[in-house]
Amino acid sequence: MTTLSRPPHLKSNIRRAAILFSGGPAPAANAVISTAAVSFLRNDIEVFGILHGYSHLLEFSGNHPLQEGRDYLKVDHKLLKRTRNARGIIIGSARANPGKLIRGPEDLLDPERSAPLRTVYDALLSLGVDALISIGGDDTLKTANKLKLFQDRLPAGSKRIPIVHIPKTIDNDYCGIDYTFGYFTAVETLAHEIRNLLADAESTRAYYLCETMGRNAGWLAYGAAIAGEASLVISVEDIVGKYRSEEEVTDAKTGRTIKRPIMVTDEVVRRIVRTMTAREAEGKEFGVLVLAEGLAELLPMEQLKGISVDEFGHIAIPSVELGRTFAKLVSQEYQRVTGRQRKVTGLQLGYEARCAPPLAFDVLLGSQLGVGAYRALVEAGRDGVMISVSGQLALRYVPFEELVDPNTLVTVVRYIERDSDFHSLARFLETYVAD
Repeated sequence: MTTLSRPPHLKSNIRRAAILFSGGPAPAANAVISTAAVSFLRNDIEVFGILHGYSHLLEFSGNHPLQEGRDYLKVDHKLLKRTRNARGIIIGSARANPGKLIRGPEDLLDPERSAPLRTVYDALLSLGVDALISIGGDDTLKTANKLKLFQDRLPAGSKRIPIVHIPKTIDNDYCGIDYTFGYFTAVETLAHEIRNLLADAESTRAYYLCETMGRNAGWLAYGAAIAGEASLVISVEDIVGKYRSEEEVTDAKTGRTIKRPIMVTDEVVRRIVRTMTAREAEGKEFGVLVLAEGLAELLPMEQLKGISVDEFGHIAIPSVELGRTFAKLVSQEYQRVTGRQRKVTGLQLGYEARCAPPLAFDVLLGSQLGVGAYRALVEAGRDGVMISVSGQLALRYVPFEELVDPNTLVTVVRYIERDSDFHSLARFLETYVAD
């Protein structure tokens, strides 16, 4: 092959590939979908875009066959025209979870618990699909792994639909990849908001306390705080030592009493107020402070009463209103310490970042991951791998079994490593306080 030649047209048993997107949106989603699809199309492989995640596949039955336009799209070059930089998700998304009843490998042999996986498998067979590209967060990765394991247990001679997964989350808390597509766009979007708030805060001699999305880890909070020039950022990774305690709770599954880690709210509030008074000593009577939303998971159970839980077992973090709750506590503590009042306004940031126009880096990253799905399936003949990159977007294929616990079938959250250079960067740049 010469330098300017297209990669060779390869023979493959795959004649029709399906692409499915699940979970919340992320910038550059369409770069992933578009480049994956065009790679197959240019090698004479049909592409079906499954609409709205697993939701329509789960409705499949003999009496309810899948319909083009309602449940899936036949993807062609015309549909893909200039979509790589487009916002949103051209095939839509949903949070339907066909693997939610599978708690361990033994459940895969239970006809009732594995019935949703069977329905999805049968639905894909009804479309003549030979391969599936799954795009989504860690819960979607778990679903992809369960669907593969379900097929591993099918009778000999059953058709296999190989699956590859592309990691998606603006939270960047994925093991097996350094940065997920959309992360840097989300960081820039939130950093822009923080910079706007800084100008407002300086004009009015006030503070904004911003709760940022990011689930359990602090990647988004730290990135936005650093790029947005916030005065302080606190995330789950920082809740150690005097900021951390435990409480006894009853495990819903076993009925046993267990110890649950919690945040010492008073100490965190005092730390925030020390930042405010340190800034005043520098002549700065304003600022923006950032809290990662994952801190809500560390609130005492008493403060989480009435908060709903989704089908993946996650609490509805936005309902906690962490930023507003802490803003009130910080305002009260500031008045107690100084004898003065200072306006502190709590805000939630994050949703506005999920469909922001993607930055060039995220388009590059998303494009390589999309092409990587084709290359893994057709060039490398892989099944049950996550598409990843390292260095200068060099492709890597990470087996599911390296990412998912084989006994519990759950993934591990990738936290910021404490005292790493990335973690320390925020400490160097924020208002200094002796702790």
